[in-house]
Amino acid sequence: MELDRIDFALIDLLQKDARLSNKELAAAVGLAPSSCLARVQRLRSEGVLKGAHAEVNPETLGIGLQALIAVQLRQHSRAQVKAFWKHMMGLPEVLTVFHVAGTHDFQVHVAVRDAHHLRDLALDAFTTRAEVAHIQTSLIFEVAKGKVMPNYKAISGARA
Repeated sequence: MELDRIDFALIDLLQKDARLSNKELAAAVGLAPSSCLARVQRLRSEGVLKGAHAEVNPETLGIGLQALIAVQLRQHSRAQVKAFWKHMMGLPEVLTVFHVAGTHDFQVHVAVRDAHHLRDLALDAFTTRAEVAHIQTSLIFEVAKGKVMPNYKAISGARA
């Protein structure tokens, strides 16, 4: 799909605030509301825009601790990677799973009630898995979000 400067502007605006109305989006990019709506629908149908999300205060949900759990697998077979991925995505505590290169094979972002919950999760959902050789847990003290995906195609002279 070829994206133009208006598509990039819409993507940037929606990443910063997905609650913008179509009328506000249209005014910001200089389009008629009907044209803007058609473009946003096309971006969704083509898979450029994958969803809209609300940012929630974790403490209001009883989440007192977040952590990154680095996981090293025993073997790097496709079946084991797939099985571990599926298992992680089925856990309610798991926010994000990253399949990475390097010493560890996965980085798993989890949200739990407290240290006891984290210990139980590590013991019950990670170390009991046959494909897991080693885990290393790092506590997250603070999270800062707000960055948007850069539009390298829109930046002239962008580095590859």
